[in-house]
Amino acid sequence: MRVLGIETSCDETGIAVYDHEQGLLAHALYSQVAVHAEYGGVVPELASRDHVRKILPLIDQVMAQAQTSPAQLDGIAYTAGPGLIGALMVGASVGRALAYGWQIPALGVHHMEGHLLAPMLEAHPPEFPFVALLVSGGHTQLVAVQSLGDYTLLGESLDDAAGEAFDKAAKMLDLDYPGGPHIAKLAERGQPGRFTFPRPMVDRPGLDFSFSGLKTHTLNTVAEHAGADGLPDEQTCADIALAFQTAVVSTLVIKCRRALEQTGMRTLVIAGGVSANTQLRAELRSALEKIGAEVFYARHEFCTDNGAMIAYAGCQRLLAGQREPLGVTVRARWPLDSLERINRS
Repeated sequence: MRVLGIETSCDETGIAVYDHEQGLLAHALYSQVAVHAEYGGVVPELASRDHVRKILPLIDQVMAQAQTSPAQLDGIAYTAGPGLIGALMVGASVGRALAYGWQIPALGVHHMEGHLLAPMLEAHPPEFPFVALLVSGGHTQLVAVQSLGDYTLLGESLDDAAGEAFDKAAKMLDLDYPGGPHIAKLAERGQPGRFTFPRPMVDRPGLDFSFSGLKTHTLNTVAEHAGADGLPDEQTCADIALAFQTAVVSTLVIKCRRALEQTGMRTLVIAGGVSANTQLRAELRSALEKIGAEVFYARHEFCTDNGAMIAYAGCQRLLAGQREPLGVTVRARWPLDSLERINRS
């Protein structure tokens, strides 16, 4: 089965063609970071309009790179949620229209299921069951994954997600959007131990997260050391960035280890933009080795939103016989554990 994948949930237009026998044939990604950077975050209307401009040229490009004609496609998968409604409508409308014109099925895919399954695109994918840490955009979730579609939510952020906390901390330090990569780069010059930030909710049972208190602590630290221009000196900014990043990473590592111990599983999958953070990867690997567990990631280009993960997830569900009626349904919110379980023989 050969599937065209379309991702337009937020500020990146991702297109891919995936074949269940040959693997990923081609993919392309257009990022809107430059469009939204001056605003310090995503402007939904601008995101939707940019998807409209980019989606069809990207589809033409990827189809040509994959040497695939419409007649060779067996289905189209598009992100149906969660995400920005306007942005989702662009991908869903185009996907549905092309599927109707080409007389092939179209299927709405859950954005976070795409991230969860992104490591399956690698040469050595994880095997079910496993625990997944999903840290993408406004989501920070721990999920027990028994099989495709069989998901149990173990814990999630009660306020700011990790990615949102990185963006807000970066803004406090006058860094560009998106905040994660800029915080990580600045933290490389930080002095370890100068500041120690709190690890929220690690001293109580459970697997939920909260980063709002850490955000407030960061804001207070910046204000305490600010100079005449409202910012600390360059070295202090680096030290704050390192302390903030270390606190987020430590919190995620503690919760992941706790989730593995509680479920008895020995495999962790981490997906989403924050999973590209090198400190997080290093500390997870070290912590999990001590308990005999293994961690799997998607490659860096598939950590952020992309069409390949949507094409793969859609292909698995289409192969299992899942179909949807005509019509476009997108959702700003969509619980991952509400998805249909897929039994593949």
